[in-house]
Amino acid sequence: MNITVFCSAFALDERYQAPAREFARQLGERGHTLVWGGSDAGLMGVVADEAKAAGAKLVGISVELLRHKAYSGADELVTTADLAERKAQLLARADAIVVLVGGLGTLDEVTEVLELKKHGLHDKPVVLLDTEGFYDGMRTQLRRMEREGFLPRPLDELVRFAPDGATALRYAEGADEAGTPADAAAPA
Repeated sequence: MNITVFCSAFALDERYQAPAREFARQLGERGHTLVWGGSDAGLMGVVADEAKAAGAKLVGISVELLRHKAYSGADELVTTADLAERKAQLLARADAIVVLVGGLGTLDEVTEVLELKKHGLHDKPVVLLDTEGFYDGMRTQLRRMEREGFLPRPLDELVRFAPDGATALRYAEGADEAGTPADAAAPA
């Protein structure tokens, strides 16, 4: 599978790096291709290094303004003109999307992917690796949107929240489609 990963390009604390490395290692060991933002910086570089070391093929989708941070060890590196084109390419190349911790860029990417899925423009699995409860606030907001009628589909059809890398990968691979609901990993 081509698994697109959205995550931070900033150097982060080990408590965020370790789960990202574990996820990337398993991704490579299971023969998947990593499709990501193409950067060697921060968590993006950590994920790329670990996935490559575990045997994954790497497809980077960079953007012209960040070309200087491109990962030199990618099997394929595409440079897009702007961020909108980059997001479109990341989604187009994906069989599944896994979101690790990240900032505004990551939030922008995941909300666009969820909006497109909400409208039926793709039906790829979207999984948030909820390291250290990082996405608790997002989960709470999405549950409220579901409760109050803002989502035309059940939340667990739009996105799954995974407590660890192994679960995130299992959800990305399509396992547990009818399993636990999206918010099962967190208290109500």
